[in-house]
Amino acid sequence: MQDVNWIALVVFVALFGFITWLGFAAAHWRKGDLDMLHEWGLGGRRFGTIITWFLIGGDLYTAYTFIAVPALAFGAGAIAFFAVPYTILIYPILFLVFPRLWYVCHKHNYVTAADFVRGRFGNRWLALAITITGIIATMPYIALQLVGLEVVIGGLGLGGGGGFVAEVPLIIAFIILAAFTYSSGLRAPASIAVVKDILIYITVFAAAIVIPIQLGGFGKIFAAVPAQKLLLASPAANTTGAYGTYATLALGSALALFLYPHSITGILSASSGHAIRRNAAMLPGYSFMLGLLTLVGFFAIAAGVANLPEFAAGFKEFGNNFAVPALLLHSFPSWFVGIAFAAIGIGALVPAAIMSIAAANLYTRNIHREFINKNPTDRQEAQMAKWVSLIVKFGALVFILFVPTQYAIQLQLLGGIWIIQTLPAVMLGVYTRWFNDWALLIGWAIGMTVGTAMAVAVNFAATYPLTIGGFTVPGYAALYALVINLVVAIVLTPMLRAISTPPSDVTAEGDYVSGRA
Repeated sequence: MQDVNWIALVVFVALFGFITWLGFAAAHWRKGDLDMLHEWGLGGRRFGTIITWFLIGGDLYTAYTFIAVPALAFGAGAIAFFAVPYTILIYPILFLVFPRLWYVCHKHNYVTAADFVRGRFGNRWLALAITITGIIATMPYIALQLVGLEVVIGGLGLGGGGGFVAEVPLIIAFIILAAFTYSSGLRAPASIAVVKDILIYITVFAAAIVIPIQLGGFGKIFAAVPAQKLLLASPAANTTGAYGTYATLALGSALALFLYPHSITGILSASSGHAIRRNAAMLPGYSFMLGLLTLVGFFAIAAGVANLPEFAAGFKEFGNNFAVPALLLHSFPSWFVGIAFAAIGIGALVPAAIMSIAAANLYTRNIHREFINKNPTDRQEAQMAKWVSLIVKFGALVFILFVPTQYAIQLQLLGGIWIIQTLPAVMLGVYTRWFNDWALLIGWAIGMTVGTAMAVAVNFAATYPLTIGGFTVPGYAALYALVINLVVAIVLTPMLRAISTPPSDVTAEGDYVSGRA
């Protein structure tokens, strides 16, 4: 690694010190009894439109996003832009589905998606499947936030030498994250998300203005990008080629994203269904920013980042993920690099905090309360969630310290395949009780198995070359597995309904709407 960039480091540490104070101070913001799970794990369900906007944005647009998406554009080209339509497709789904989920969860005091499934379908094993899926899909996602943090720590010059000393900054950041999450719950990442998003917007807009000026304008930038990276490759005969990959990645990712426990935690913390609908209208602002951020990958190509000493210093350890830090180091003064790196670093802590809280909520409500202690006090339930949130973060830290990064990435790809298998029970369950609960469970199991097998068959690549009648459609394995899941659930439901009486649904149609809607 390069020498320590002291000016950038001082700015970085100062901003981290500020958000550390803010994380602890958040316990007194909109003060509630943090010995109650809905206060600790959902912020008391009192976040209005603006805070929800920052929270969901901070939840979905993570440090790894800000590192990996432009790195994909830098390395693979136009395929990286699937992230832009994918985030646009998300918002109609948010507008239509999730206010209904919020209303029923608010009415019945549900804290997790598995709580909803338990009440809607009356099957504890189906709820357990939703719980386990959420937890195992979340763990590598938390680890990848720490990867993003590692990259910027390395960019500051603190990653050299290897061994334990090189990991000390990451461990310190983890301790800070664990401490303020334990003490303040969801209020901590909600308050910090405001700072994080302001810093990210400053960084992205500065990069979108300053770097093109330095490089002579967008015309020269696009002229410098190899032709094969500017456009998707035209498909060969009997295949959709990259077009199928692009389309299925966008659609599958959009369907999966709001099923992640941290996404649902952000939604259920809102003060009303109105706040969620307003966010569906406002969140495209992040999509605009993501489009600019993806372009930064092309800026890195045009700037010749691959030939810079800054990039060479970090490439050996971080690969193309070091393209953005190297470009920032090359293009901006050290004080601004400190701001930009802090934005990315804080962008790791916010989603990691929400993810750990979401996983803790799932374990506490849908495993511990369901199978171990059926009648905990409010204090016992909240305390269990606090301890589990620490265990989850510790597990992610151990994972990233001792397991090669490629395995975290592979598991995160599997996470998308796994979490989308909860769509029939959660998203469709919001609209209909037609599905048989055991049919949903069998469909989930087959979808998980098939999706995992597809991913393993292509060495954990995101897409699987599905061939039907001699025509090949390379597409997102998650989407293919979801189709199989749905077909199984649809076919089995009439048969199982004919031979058994479904459990009672404790929700009612009126629970899914509100007079204020």
